[in-house]
Amino acid sequence: MRKGTTRRRFMAGAMVGAAVLPFTARFARAAEFTMKLATGQDPSHPVNKRAQQAADRIKEASGGRLEINLYPANQLGSDTDLISQVRVGAVDAINIASSVLATRVPLAGIVNTGFAFTSYDQVWKAMDGSLGDHIRKDIEKTGAIALSKPWDNGFRQVTSATREIKTPDDLKSFKIRVPAAPILTSLFQALGAGPTPINFNEVYTSLQTKVVEGQENPLPIIATAKLYEVQKYCSLTSHVWDAYWILGNRASFGKLPSDLQTLVTQEFTKSADDERADIAALSKSLRADLAAKGFTFVDVDKEAFRAALGKSSFYKDWRGKFGEEAWRILQSNVGELG
Repeated sequence: MRKGTTRRRFMAGAMVGAAVLPFTARFARAAEFTMKLATGQDPSHPVNKRAQQAADRIKEASGGRLEINLYPANQLGSDTDLISQVRVGAVDAINIASSVLATRVPLAGIVNTGFAFTSYDQVWKAMDGSLGDHIRKDIEKTGAIALSKPWDNGFRQVTSATREIKTPDDLKSFKIRVPAAPILTSLFQALGAGPTPINFNEVYTSLQTKVVEGQENPLPIIATAKLYEVQKYCSLTSHVWDAYWILGNRASFGKLPSDLQTLVTQEFTKSADDERADIAALSKSLRADLAAKGFTFVDVDKEAFRAALGKSSFYKDWRGKFGEEAWRILQSNVGELG
């Protein structure tokens, strides 16, 4: 090959490289703002899929200025750890269930009042209205802020490896795992069971090693965490509805320019609607899917459980703890309790 030809090709390549570099650099440079979003759920759970979609849309719409990195499955700590971390800014945002959030924001647990909600119509009327607003104000007193309207954790069901739970009497002395949520511990104590608070990242092992006989969670959690592998029966009690909150550290969120703050709220609210639809659909389809895996479903008379709870001091006790204003708001959405 002649030297002239070689030199011309080298120069042409250099010119192409010079033209490409600025284009590549423009998209490869680090984001101006980054945030960590931590969750306790399996990556396959809708809450993580929809959170990732929100993060992707935010990155694209911001031209790469804001990048939100998702850390699922308790990678950054247990659920209770994450509440502490978001308050001090060790993580910028978390997804947390109301039942666990109640350990730091007691009023958040009012949505877990036993057998209060009977339908999603009641749930979303309350949570997108007066009850959600009331809870949000208490959350903001802790240094955290809600980045969107509440997401759906679903109605919780009781599972067991040892017995079918058909009536309230079947819960007597039943060793059941509950989250670190005082109201759920109280509920099962009132029904005569033996509730044991255990963080979610230890649930599978606790069931496998027979530390507890059963647990209670919404069907999507039971499915994605594969709890059906270490449980035999699922009683459709729907004893409690639970919310998910996307919470941000106030200082971290405040560092974002106003346009990015609006973008974050907008996209996580969109994903909230998507995730709600996912959970509603899964709650219907998973019964057949899990039954095919050998999981036995038990239909129960929910009113019998609610009546048994009403004979205890459960409603009176929690009315006193939540306060008359909060209880009035709850009952305005679900009717008289107790």
